[in-house]
Amino acid sequence: MGIPGEQVEVKVEEGSESVILPCKTKSDLPEDTTVEWTHSDPELMVAQVHSNNSDHPKQLDNLYCGRGKMNKDLLRTGDLSLTLKYPTERDSGGYICTIYRDKDILRQKVVLQVKERFPSWAKALLVLLILLVVSGGLLFHYRHYFMSVPWVGVDSGVESVQLTLKTTVWLPKDAKVEWKDANNRKVHVYENGSDQPEEQDVKYKNRTKMKRNLLEPGDLSLTLKHPTDGDNSTYTCTAYSREGNILLRKQVELKVRVS
Repeated sequence: MGIPGEQVEVKVEEGSESVILPCKTKSDLPEDTTVEWTHSDPELMVAQVHSNNSDHPKQLDNLYCGRGKMNKDLLRTGDLSLTLKYPTERDSGGYICTIYRDKDILRQKVVLQVKERFPSWAKALLVLLILLVVSGGLLFHYRHYFMSVPWVGVDSGVESVQLTLKTTVWLPKDAKVEWKDANNRKVHVYENGSDQPEEQDVKYKNRTKMKRNLLEPGDLSLTLKHPTDGDNSTYTCTAYSREGNILLRKQVELKVRVS
């Protein structure tokens, strides 16, 4: 047994399969020797009891049931070490191995330190980073819900309404400009230097107009004739390159008030 007052320190990483709390004394102990391991921090708990050459699991605290193991021939060898399975941070603290032999009582203290695989601050930082990435991704994915969309309001019965869209982007001559409503119907298509009425949805036939030379920086506005409340929608204007890449995308909301 160690010197009275001496203690052994054991360190292990959380997630390890087991850890050994060492305790050794002289060999060939009497058969009536009782060995008891207790955990003293923060409250007294019984971790292992061995007496009459057998373990006594019913005397253990729930935290240690099925987790402790001692050598079978411990009385002969004097090796009273306790193997504790699956140590966690709450197992950290002071352990006392007490030997009741005849009228003698011997004690050995072992301090166990279970280190977190990831410290609490690292876990908190990781969670924060994940939340930032997820929230950033959601904001990007649904950014059009958070961005303010310009709108135009008119009364039904007017001759026409203009969905104003002005830009400083200089589009190439072979660019394609496409207006769609919220139901993904093609409202107006401009490609290869001219309008493409055959691509329009039937709802918008002969009702739309865009300015000439619209590819020059300035005006991609759309004029919609004879608007009704059935035209209420968010309209999206998208400009594509010849390869199909998006060069510009903007939205305008139309609100037609019924007279």
